[in-house]
Amino acid sequence: MSRAGKDLGFVHLHVHTSFSLREGALTIARLAKFALADRQPAIAITDSNNLFGALEFSEKLAKEGLQPIVGIGLTIDFGDAASLGARNEFSGLGRAPLVLLAQSEAGYMNLMRLASQAWLDPEPGDLPHVKLAHLEQGCDGLIALTGGPSGPIDQALVLNRPEAAERRLQRLEALFSDRLYLEIQRHGLDAEKAVEPALVNLAYTRSLPLVAANEPYFAARADHEAHDALLCIADGTVIGETERRRVTPEHRFKTRAEMVELFADLPEATENTVEIARRCVYRPLTRKPILPRFTSLDGSPLDEEAELRAQAHAGLADRIASLGVAPGHFESGYRERLDFELDVISKMKFPGYFLIVADFIKWAKSQGIPVGPGRGSGAGSLVAWSLTITDLDPIRFGLLFERFLNPERVSMPDFDIDFCQDRRDEVIRYVRERYGKDRVAQIITFGSFLARGVMRNVGRVLEMPLGQVDKLAKLVPQNPASPVTLAQAVENEPRLREASETDERVKAMLDIALRLEGLYSNASTHAAGVVIGDRPLHELVPLYRDPKSEMPATQFNMKWVEPAGLVKFDFLGLKTLTTLAITVRLLQKRGIVVEIEKIPLDDRKTYEMLGRGETIGVFQVESAGMRKALAEMRADRLEDIIALVALYRPGPMANIPTYCARKLGEEEPEYLHPLIEPILKETFGVIIYQEQVMQIAQVLSG
Repeated sequence: MSRAGKDLGFVHLHVHTSFSLREGALTIARLAKFALADRQPAIAITDSNNLFGALEFSEKLAKEGLQPIVGIGLTIDFGDAASLGARNEFSGLGRAPLVLLAQSEAGYMNLMRLASQAWLDPEPGDLPHVKLAHLEQGCDGLIALTGGPSGPIDQALVLNRPEAAERRLQRLEALFSDRLYLEIQRHGLDAEKAVEPALVNLAYTRSLPLVAANEPYFAARADHEAHDALLCIADGTVIGETERRRVTPEHRFKTRAEMVELFADLPEATENTVEIARRCVYRPLTRKPILPRFTSLDGSPLDEEAELRAQAHAGLADRIASLGVAPGHFESGYRERLDFELDVISKMKFPGYFLIVADFIKWAKSQGIPVGPGRGSGAGSLVAWSLTITDLDPIRFGLLFERFLNPERVSMPDFDIDFCQDRRDEVIRYVRERYGKDRVAQIITFGSFLARGVMRNVGRVLEMPLGQVDKLAKLVPQNPASPVTLAQAVENEPRLREASETDERVKAMLDIALRLEGLYSNASTHAAGVVIGDRPLHELVPLYRDPKSEMPATQFNMKWVEPAGLVKFDFLGLKTLTTLAITVRLLQKRGIVVEIEKIPLDDRKTYEMLGRGETIGVFQVESAGMRKALAEMRADRLEDIIALVALYRPGPMANIPTYCARKLGEEEPEYLHPLIEPILKETFGVIIYQEQVMQIAQVLSG
């Protein structure tokens, strides 16, 4: 904080972003924009019971020159429902949100622990909350605000239970001492007006500081109607209902001047916001991913580099003994490539990563769990092949290790690993047992309101005819690979524009939908991502539990778990592997034994079938376009299938006719330079693979 407190006037300390799912309508980008426009020096994020956006908020605001303060609006169960007049403990009256702000690293660690407990400890089906005892486990480094109208003190006062308010305040004072502030809000609500005199009286009689707060859920007054619809979507109500949750137009992101004027009679309340911002001297920072240590099965430490070299050399010897070497290559060349890769892996300090992946893949195979042969850039590693992480000889197929790991472009290795969908969870359970249940989690993912869905949601809360809304929604093109925004649809679809211009309700629906589109709508678990930590995960990231899953997930999504210090592993569930496993079992019952890994890659009858395009039900080549291309190509070798899968995507698809014509001798291959002919000979002069681009650059540049 660079300027004098009295000049700054006010700092927002109780803000809901769009990470308060279906409750907040302020994205972090928009929040930063509004704060910058008002020259605000600092701002706090306090989403309801979560830290979903904490690291993103910290990084993005710091880059804009704003001081980010990370906090949470955490529901606390005071265990005193009976004293508030509740008939039973499940009425919810004993629970109320407290605003907690991290003023130090210790405070942020406590925030992560509490945010994790809020999701992991309650019984299934219960709402996220923590008991007061969780706060008593440690709240060092945390500043507490009493939470405004929905907070514990206001709640007791509204119910005319001043003795309960006093008792709660005493318990909070014992925990937070001089880090407790009585929060006052002024949005024009009757409940706020009713309790304010009592709050001010409590502050003066108990020598507690007052703090002024606005509680913004949306950016500007013009967003109020859309936010009202958002609350209806969240609660399953409609705009026309009178008895439902709502906020006022004043729950917007107000300027400092507006807040100073609003609390002109209590200047210390706005000045205290600046004092709190000065006290908060910590923000979460990004860090390099921290790999867990690979240990022996009894938990004793190993020299990871030596262990990797030993396993890789032994594994390569086994592979060569059973499969031989690629035509035109020698065993010595394999050993040279292996040593080169091992040197790079060791230099980049990734031996542990390879050992961990190899360990759970070997375990899966030992349990008869089908594992994919490998795909993506990881298939270019001879070390991976030697460790049985992949089952493709990279030298046989001309795959480059540099595509996977490159010392000049340091990034975490990332194997895409496919498991039989029905048994994938067994592998994850093994990893949890191996590394510790508190050190392994899945990764959260956030769904968003997309054009069609948000139109249908808004249409429902406005009580528009279902058929009319459905008809309008279907005018938005459906393209999952590149979703069309509602704004684009309105611009390009005359029928949508006409409906908006001739029907006021359609116009209102589209206006609201445009404001809500893109906001996060729900949280769930990522289909594949799993993180493994070197310590209990809540020391690095807050944790979440999807109601549909027993296993915890991180509160940070795929984009932010690695910058938080975690290493991501992909455990993909593939139906095709399940189908193959079932097929092998059924054939065994008929006395036919099939070992998939020993099926030859040059079977003539298979290529005749492929050349006829008879591939319905065959993974990746079953679409009509693929079947047509197979027939035109008259595929008769594995390299043709590999080329087709690589070519069959927007852009490269235009080269399929050229590849087919040159393969069938109807057109002569062309090479732009004699030096690149050896690189492109296999694909008849057509550049298809990233490896070819890399090799061309290498050869032509010397």
